[in-house]
Amino acid sequence: MKYYLIAGEASGDLHGANLVRALKSLDSDASFRGVGGQAMQSAGVALNVHYRELSFMGFIEVLQNLSTVSRIMKSCKADIKSYVPTALILIDFSGFNLRIAKWARQNGIIVHYYIAPQVWASRASRVEKIRTYVDHLYVTLPFEPEFYAKHNYEVTFVGHPLIDAIAQTSPEEIQQFKNDYNLNEKPLLAILPGSRKQEVSRVLPTLLKAIANQDEFKVVIAGAPSLPLSFYEEYLEGTQIIFGHTQKLLQAASLAVVTSGTATLEAALMGTPQIVVYRTSSISYAIARKIITLKYISLVNLILNREAVKELIQNELTPENVTREIERLKSPQQRLKLGEDYQELRTLLGSAGASSRAAKAIYENTCTHIGQAASLLD
Repeated sequence: MKYYLIAGEASGDLHGANLVRALKSLDSDASFRGVGGQAMQSAGVALNVHYRELSFMGFIEVLQNLSTVSRIMKSCKADIKSYVPTALILIDFSGFNLRIAKWARQNGIIVHYYIAPQVWASRASRVEKIRTYVDHLYVTLPFEPEFYAKHNYEVTFVGHPLIDAIAQTSPEEIQQFKNDYNLNEKPLLAILPGSRKQEVSRVLPTLLKAIANQDEFKVVIAGAPSLPLSFYEEYLEGTQIIFGHTQKLLQAASLAVVTSGTATLEAALMGTPQIVVYRTSSISYAIARKIITLKYISLVNLILNREAVKELIQNELTPENVTREIERLKSPQQRLKLGEDYQELRTLLGSAGASSRAAKAIYENTCTHIGQAASLLD
């Protein structure tokens, strides 16, 4: 079968790659094309567009780049038509992918959605759009089946694919990583300032001010694969930056400061104490405050339904607040408590094998659709 995948950011690229490998084990004739990054390309996906071209965040930033988004969407539609996939697999990235889903449904293409849009965070009315445009929805968070059930929508819970991705890295590989980058002298403090230019430029200067006097740590910045080294140079001031090894860096770190996103869940699953930070434009933040009803921004706190990790958002993100939280997380008692919270989180997320379960469900559901279509022709 022919599969077309669309992932619009680094985390989706990683999960898309693992999904592709799982699909290959089920479908020996599978071929893949789509939108993604290096991970999906290495797994065997022929890229039409690299996700770095869609690397915008916030309402205002997206509006400012509408012409680019529109051009890429038009390119994707044309490429999908030319490729004639057996099934379309959309991975997270809801603003773009729900529009593609609508178009695909109108053109008779089977639509699978892996890692569901976070409609539980805002505008729950979008559930009706998903029901209308998506044939099968595969969710990864433990509270999502109940949420969709309240909207009379049956979904498939597959567990979270990060559990698989993290399990792939052995302690020996982490030690080799530390050896390769000379990271053995001091405990590591990892800074993950985000994967988009706007995120990094708004967050990184504040974080570097906060860690300026943290001499007991070796500070390392995780560089986003979609951004060149030249972009970071004005911020670095001698701080080491490493590209392409974010998971290993998190796993090796004694403490991390993480821009809100999937990486907060990665850090928790690895057992790394963390501070969650986030800052966007004042206009985007004001709009978000009006439409987002959640108490927390990080997946860790959302899943546990309490503040297990500290969140420093918008005006609360100051060097002084970051420094204070770093000092707090040096306490053995705080680290022990956080470790207990992380263990509860792992229990809620379920067992490994999300990529395989999602691939099996996608393959079987696609085969069912093909069988139903064939029966109609008889």
